[in-house]
Amino acid sequence: MPRRREIEKREILPDPVYNDQVVAKFINKMMYDGRKASAEKNFYGAIETIEKRGGSSLGTFKTGIELFKAALENARPLLEVKSRRIGGANYQIPVEVRPERRQALAIRWVIESARSRTGKSMREKLAAELVDASQKKGSAIKKREEVHKMAEANKAFAHFRF
Repeated sequence: MPRRREIEKREILPDPVYNDQVVAKFINKMMYDGRKASAEKNFYGAIETIEKRGGSSLGTFKTGIELFKAALENARPLLEVKSRRIGGANYQIPVEVRPERRQALAIRWVIESARSRTGKSMREKLAAELVDASQKKGSAIKKREEVHKMAEANKAFAHFRF
């Protein structure tokens, strides 16, 4: 929180294949130790794997990138809890999530749950997680439901909102 001026957001360049900023953010988040080429191979390989399987894995979607967007849309949380200290006690207060943070959390959860899966390669694990998330199942969706349950359980403290 700077005192003088608001920090300007950096504009992220869209990815070269789909010309999409969300895909570029996803790939950047997947990256380890600056190895962007391997992160891109894993992502594009996962999308290719989804499209090769076709039929049942694509469901109602025409392309793999549509499935990817639907998976992220399904993983986005609407509410979360923030801790606030009031009168010597800590309360978990439900707050609405800003759109940028919704997207960031969805990306993070999908990547974490893909990495934690047991499977052969990252592209296969990511493909499986994206298909599951697009069908509203899988670890990322479970994580979102847990966050929503926490917010629902602490709805009584909503009047302490900031």
